[in-house]
Amino acid sequence: MAGDVVSIMCMDSYRTDCRHFTGYRPCQFGGACQGCEHFAQASPDILLINLDAMGDVLRTTALLPAIRRRHPDARISWLTRSRAAPLLRGNPNIDRIIELGVEADILLRTLSFDLVLNADKSMVAGALAVSVDARERRGFGVDGGGAIVPLNPEAEHLYALGLSDELKFRGNQRTAPDLLAEALGFHHERDAYSLRVRQPAAGHSRQVGFNTGCGTKWPLKKLSLAGTEAAIRYIVADTEEPVLLLGGPEDQADHALLSERLGGLVETTPVDQGLEVGAAQVDRCDVVVTGDSLGMHMAIALEKHVVAWFGPTSPQEIDLYDRGIKLLADVGCAPCWKPECDQRLPCNTVLPADLIGRAVSDCLAARKSGSSVDEVRGGSWWSGV
Repeated sequence: MAGDVVSIMCMDSYRTDCRHFTGYRPCQFGGACQGCEHFAQASPDILLINLDAMGDVLRTTALLPAIRRRHPDARISWLTRSRAAPLLRGNPNIDRIIELGVEADILLRTLSFDLVLNADKSMVAGALAVSVDARERRGFGVDGGGAIVPLNPEAEHLYALGLSDELKFRGNQRTAPDLLAEALGFHHERDAYSLRVRQPAAGHSRQVGFNTGCGTKWPLKKLSLAGTEAAIRYIVADTEEPVLLLGGPEDQADHALLSERLGGLVETTPVDQGLEVGAAQVDRCDVVVTGDSLGMHMAIALEKHVVAWFGPTSPQEIDLYDRGIKLLADVGCAPCWKPECDQRLPCNTVLPADLIGRAVSDCLAARKSGSSVDEVRGGSWWSGV
C-alpha cells in the first residue's frame, strides 16, 4: 500500500502530457518537469504515415513546417520502414519515429491519435491509416475490398492524378510537396526538405558529384554508363578536378567500371555504408548531377545546386528551390513511368554530354555568385525550374 502511495506521489511531479516527455530518459532540456519553461502540452497527437520510396519519405519532410504552423505544440509521430528511418533522425519537427514491424504493431494498438495523416497510396499504409485509433484521418486509406481510397475531400485531386496519365503527365504543373500538403489539409508555402548530416565525411570538398544510380524498380531513371562517362569527361575538362561518384550498393559495379575507364577523373565514395554516410558524401559537393532518385532528394535537402535529368518520370513534380536545372530527355514518349523500354533509343541514352556539362557550369556560376540559375532553353531541350 505504501509503495502505491509513493508511486502516485512521484507521478504527480511529471508532466507526461508534454511533447518532450518520454518516460525513459531526460528530455532534451534535461531539467525537472515541475516549473519547466519548455513545457509544451502535446496537442494534437499526430501520426504521419510514409512508408515507401525513400526519396518520397525525404520529400515529405517538406510537409512538417506546414503542420507546425498549424499546430505548434503537436506531438508528431512518423511511421516508416526501418530502411528510411535514418533519413528522419535528428529532425527537430519529429517527436517520435516508429519503425514498421512487430513492435510497431504492438505499440499502435495502444496509442491513440487526434489526427492520422497518410501520405502513401499503398494497401499497407492505407490499412494502417484506417485501423489506428484516431479521431480524424486524412490522406489515403483502403476500403473493405482492398481498393485505395481518399479519406478526405482535399485528397481527391492527388488521388485523381494517380488514376489519369493525361492529368499526371501533361495536365499537372504543381510540385509533389504542394499536392501532398493540399491532400493532407495544410497550406504549402514552398517549405524545404530537411536532412541532418550527423557526421561529416572525410575528404576534400568537390565542385561536382555525380549520382550514378537509382532504385532497382525504375532502372531507366539513371543515365546509361556511356552517357555518364561522356558527361564526366566534359565536366572535368571544365572544372579541372575529379568528379565525386555517388550512389548506393547497387552501383558498386558501375563505379568500379567508371573508375577503371576514367582513372583520376573520378573519386569513388563508399556506397555500402548506409544512408547517413551517403548523405555525408553528397554534402561534400557544390553541384550534384542526378536522375530522379533518392540521391536527388538528398542533394535538394542539403541545399546543393542540382542538375536533374528526367526521362520516365514527371519533372514538374520536383521543386529544385531555385537551385538547379532540369534536363529532359528529347523523346516523344516521356514521361511514361514504365520500368522497361521498347524504344530504339531509350530516354536514358539520348542526353548529350555537353548539355549536362553546360548545366553544371551554370549551376557552379550561380552558386559562386549567390544568384539563382537563369532559365536556359535550346531546341527541344528545356531547363531551369
